[in-house]
Amino acid sequence: MGLMDALYVGVSGLRTSQNALNTTSHNITNAETPGFVRQQTVMTDFGYNNIGGNKISTWQIGMGVDTQVVRQVRDQFLDKAFRRESGRQQFYEVQFEAAFEMQEVMGELEGVQFQKSIEDFWVALQELAKEPDSIVTRATLIQNGVNFIQHAENIYEQIQTYQIDLNTQIQTKVDRINEIGDKIRELNNKISFYECTGREHANDLRDERNLLLDELGGLIDITYKEEADGRVSICAEEVPFLLEDHVFYMDVKPISEDSEMLVPYWPAFGDAEVFSFDRSPNPVDDTDIGSLKGIILARGRKVGKFTDIPMKPLREDFEDDLSYEEAMKQFTVDARQYNKEINDSVIMATQSQFDQLIHGIVTTINDILCPNKEIMLENGQVIKVLDTEKASVGMDEDKTMGAEFFSRKSMARYQELQEVTLADGTKEMVYIYNEENPEDNYSLYTLGEIEINPEILKDRSKLPLSKNTNTGDFDIDVAEQLLTAWQEDFATLNPNELSYNNFNNYYTALIGELGTRGEKYQTLSETQESMMNSIDNERHEVMAVSTDEELTHLIKYQHAYNAAARYVNVVSEMLDHILSTLGA
Repeated sequence: MGLMDALYVGVSGLRTSQNALNTTSHNITNAETPGFVRQQTVMTDFGYNNIGGNKISTWQIGMGVDTQVVRQVRDQFLDKAFRRESGRQQFYEVQFEAAFEMQEVMGELEGVQFQKSIEDFWVALQELAKEPDSIVTRATLIQNGVNFIQHAENIYEQIQTYQIDLNTQIQTKVDRINEIGDKIRELNNKISFYECTGREHANDLRDERNLLLDELGGLIDITYKEEADGRVSICAEEVPFLLEDHVFYMDVKPISEDSEMLVPYWPAFGDAEVFSFDRSPNPVDDTDIGSLKGIILARGRKVGKFTDIPMKPLREDFEDDLSYEEAMKQFTVDARQYNKEINDSVIMATQSQFDQLIHGIVTTINDILCPNKEIMLENGQVIKVLDTEKASVGMDEDKTMGAEFFSRKSMARYQELQEVTLADGTKEMVYIYNEENPEDNYSLYTLGEIEINPEILKDRSKLPLSKNTNTGDFDIDVAEQLLTAWQEDFATLNPNELSYNNFNNYYTALIGELGTRGEKYQTLSETQESMMNSIDNERHEVMAVSTDEELTHLIKYQHAYNAAARYVNVVSEMLDHILSTLGA
């Protein structure tokens, strides 16, 4: 090897040592930069010249050292695990936040508890049973009824407002997902451009891209892979999201024409909704990932009502076993539908259960004050009418009958008095009951459609507590029925429960289930956070910068640089000596 070749060997040592020093300095400078991954200079032989050989080996002279690559030190498997667990943690975190909000609205954490409104109304009923002819007790009952309905309506309205307000979070997250898609696409193009020669690694750009992937993994379930040109392709919820240089954006739309609730969808894929809830979210199927999905699940797809909770049929309500078995089959179908569409949503479940409580109280009191009976008409139709034989009347001059305590805002309890022909051919004047129709919200005794009967508010004497015998005697039986019915079991909390509850116990069970659900989500969120942090710590053990270690490398590469410089000086002196000798 000539002296000029030797000089090039020294220069290669200077060059690679300088690159290594630059990399080390870059690591130390960015030690506290979020998302920065330590970089490592990998050196390799520059090449060899063959100068001869024998049968055993080839004689070679090295041409120096070269920088093979400046690589990132990170574990891709830990990255994928972190992003998956981060998405799962955020899924349960938003569920916990929704459950916590429901408890706050109910006043169970702070403020006036709804339990007090129930108790006040119950106490007023007890006082009325003691003195049904007292104007004071009647006024107290009516006022407590007003407070009861107002408090219930206020709670229901707050829940519904919170439910609709989640649209803002959904829109914000969808916009952020699209924004991340655009940024990753831009970074893909830059990385591909810088790395197209195969000589450079755009590590800082990769760090920025990985931070975005971390964030995207928390928002939605993603899978991704790096292509040969350095670009990353991404699928979101098993649908292409970023391919080559194109982002398939999400958008939001109302669930239906008459709904205020928004859902994300894919305009590029036939307006298909982003999320499918055919399977209940669970970690086995990896269907519990992403804060966006968590918000939509917690919010639900509609306002929950008592009609959403199927009631288990009782054998004594059916004439034969066949009818009962058919009813049980339908109940099983309805219960499965409830678990699929309602139960997984903390907001919808709370709405429907709370509405069932109010509906139960309202209809129980109304049915005692204004009892109904069934009659069959000549055409075979069975209808409900006011049972005038059992109904009590008011203390007013007209002896008003059929004045319900709670009324529907848009529909009277009974139609005007009219004549009908019974199955036996006789004619009778009846008040036909306007049945509740699940398809017609205005016909339901549901929150938003209930008020204290305006006639009773105007004239307390119309409260039907007197016997229908023209004697003016008070109907003690009605008062006792009100007290008895209040303490009787009326419903289960949901179709999955076996225990029936009275009104007080039902509300206690509702709050208990809400608290249990919130605690479950909190535990899952904290467990996932612990797992996520554990994985992140493992990631940082691999990719984080240790300033002590980097300072050691700095000293090592400085010595290497100095050694290469001394080598170049020696070769330079040899050349100078040769040239001086030849010149002499």
